[in-house]
Amino acid sequence: MNDDAPDLRSRNRQATREAISHAALRLAIEQGPHGLALVRVHDIATAAGVSPRTYNNYFSSRAEAICAFQADQSTRAGQALRSRPAGEPLDQAVIAAVIELYTNPEPDRAGLRMIMSTPELEGEALKAFTMAEGPLAEAIAARTGTDPGRDLFPAVTAAAIAGAIRVAGRHWLEPGNPESFATTLRRALTCVFPTAPPQGPQDQ
Repeated sequence: MNDDAPDLRSRNRQATREAISHAALRLAIEQGPHGLALVRVHDIATAAGVSPRTYNNYFSSRAEAICAFQADQSTRAGQALRSRPAGEPLDQAVIAAVIELYTNPEPDRAGLRMIMSTPELEGEALKAFTMAEGPLAEAIAARTGTDPGRDLFPAVTAAAIAGAIRVAGRHWLEPGNPESFATTLRRALTCVFPTAPPQGPQDQ
């Protein structure tokens, strides 16, 4: 048996997922401010080069398809933090990991504006960002030696990080903001770490 076959299938599935998501977002943007309501599943499938049945195998709604990139990023947040050097301070590790994850590549302004200005899409994006909190909390707990089952610090910090990413996105889209998203995101994340993490598990 070819050991590479499962990895190849996984890569192919991810490529298909990304193609559908990119097509959905592009078509919605082309339709204007109310693009989500105007885009049909058949159109998305055709633009992505797949059948409507294949589309339905990957996504249950147009909003889910459009926000798939944010969801995929969120699932990688914990691993991004775990990949940082072990001796790196928590604040530096989080900022470096999150900036690399969410700015490589830099978000598409038109796509992000579409998502944040459409209630249904914004709600789906919020779900995607929330998905990052659990893995992030576990990675923070591992790095700080805290117990996520007893200490609030990992979960609260993870939620604050997810919130900072959303706030950075909204601020970056404000008219006249000349900053790169990385710069705006860095400024938002530095607001999350005003104090040092607790030293080990806290007694109940």
